[in-house]
Amino acid sequence: MPARRHRSNALFLALAAAVAAVGCGTKPAKKGGTLSIAQRLERAEKEATPEKQAAALVKIARQQLSAGDLSGARDTANRAFDRLKADGDAAIFAPRLVDVAAALGEVGDKKKAREAAALAGTRGAAIEDPVRRAQALAGAGGIAGDKDAGGDASLARDLLDKATAAADAADDRFRAEALAAVALGYTRAGIADAAADMVSRLEESARGVGEPRAKAEALAAAADVRARSGQKDEAGKLVEEAAAAAKSVERAESRAYALLAVANAAVAAGDTKTALALLGEADKAADKVGDDQQRKIVVDKVRSRLAEVEKRQ
Repeated sequence: MPARRHRSNALFLALAAAVAAVGCGTKPAKKGGTLSIAQRLERAEKEATPEKQAAALVKIARQQLSAGDLSGARDTANRAFDRLKADGDAAIFAPRLVDVAAALGEVGDKKKAREAAALAGTRGAAIEDPVRRAQALAGAGGIAGDKDAGGDASLARDLLDKATAAADAADDRFRAEALAAVALGYTRAGIADAAADMVSRLEESARGVGEPRAKAEALAAAADVRARSGQKDEAGKLVEEAAAAAKSVERAESRAYALLAVANAAVAAGDTKTALALLGEADKAADKVGDDQQRKIVVDKVRSRLAEVEKRQ
């Protein structure tokens, strides 16, 4: 069975310690304290591969931005982009380029954000797996069309049209996952008519899935798109449908992952109470997984998310 794709889009987290590193970041860290920005940059440059260097640099750029150092953040984001301009594995480089494009948009460098999105699209088009291809192209298209990031409607349309074609080529079981990425891309790009059409297609695809876990995760993806589009009531109804499908899953591990996906959608819809209830059920299911190693993995994922959601109360 194809590997499940549980991807987190937590692009905007920043370390609280970065507040102490405002400015150029050259102040050395105190003994036993956090690293300075300069030390983090040095460490990032020592990462083993260009994509890992870029990932570390994007994280630092967001820390600098959070600390009020816009100039430093812009410089670091551009350094991250430079690391990904050479040839590399499209399946690895394209998603990373999407992250970099987003960061460049956040620091106000629209020109470079468009360049990074365009390159992400070029690399993304070469990804063999249609779901991952759709996700990369849709992510790039969303940033390209975002007025606060790329601001290029023509490029956005081109990338999102290609993303739609990739989603259409995906296996039925995973098509909803691809359509969700495309719907979010159109939403971010501000292309309302296409976004609405894609959400409708997404929901139709999700309801047509037969296998309970896949159906639950597809409906959860649709709920997430509705929630991010500000349609909380519609999202809540989809969460209810997704929860019913997740609770019908018999295999413990699959049931836990399905419930986790629906809980995440509930969080996006602003329903923390439902999310906590679903995570409680996911925890019980996870604890029943027979294989020790797999049980530890899923239990850790569920309980980590449970702790995060509990903090929102």
